[in-house]
Amino acid sequence: MLKALLTTTRVILTAVGLIIVIDCIILMAVGKINFGSVVPFLVGIIFIAHGIFWHAIRQFFSQYLWLNRLWYALWAIFVLWLISFVVFSYFLQQQIKNSQQPAPTVAAIIVLGSGTVAGKPTPTLASRLDTAVPLIKSQPDALVITSGGVGFQRTRSEADIMATYLHETHGIQFERVLQEGKSTSTEENLAHSQDIIEAKGLAITAPIAIVTSDFHTIRAASIARHQGYQQPIPVASPTPLSIRYNAWFREYFAFVSGWLLGEY
Repeated sequence: MLKALLTTTRVILTAVGLIIVIDCIILMAVGKINFGSVVPFLVGIIFIAHGIFWHAIRQFFSQYLWLNRLWYALWAIFVLWLISFVVFSYFLQQQIKNSQQPAPTVAAIIVLGSGTVAGKPTPTLASRLDTAVPLIKSQPDALVITSGGVGFQRTRSEADIMATYLHETHGIQFERVLQEGKSTSTEENLAHSQDIIEAKGLAITAPIAIVTSDFHTIRAASIARHQGYQQPIPVASPTPLSIRYNAWFREYFAFVSGWLLGEY
């Protein structure tokens, strides 16, 4: 019985490890070398190693009491982390589902930046802008704010590139879009956008739509509430399936980091 359970565990570890490693290799091969691909890749290698060399690894760690305890402690920590990640993923999925509902009437629409390349929005940022367009067109009285500063070795602000994209691609009047071109983080996006909203005579207690990637909705809404936005309405732009779960993985750590830094 125990032997059969061990064999099943090894097969599962090897299979899961291979899936993770192959997925991450594909992502890194197309240039997506980041926290959400490198760390899972290393985890996958560890899974495969345990699946194939289980007995050798156990024999090595069993030689010393402290190493044996460390081995069990590391697996216990991993299991606890996995549980927390599953819980986070569940709530994120619920937030994404809620964020895809039609937005009510809002006082302002903030589109958060997500990077540009050669003066054009990245695919992720273009998705956010495309998602914002129906809301912008359906609510002509709402303020529209593109939020993003000047990146490293850039000459134009992300906000300017976003406004240009909305105008050239979707016909949104350039004059209608207010640009917040100083921010370098989500926290700054929302703080500087708040200054623009209040300068226009509106209060952040009003319903305000925040357009961002679906995986980013929980953190963006949490930061907004911490800054005084009383009715933030996340509007989720879709993330391609090929990078969705790696993005969730990165966002988990970003959410924990934001909590430790007191962003919410």
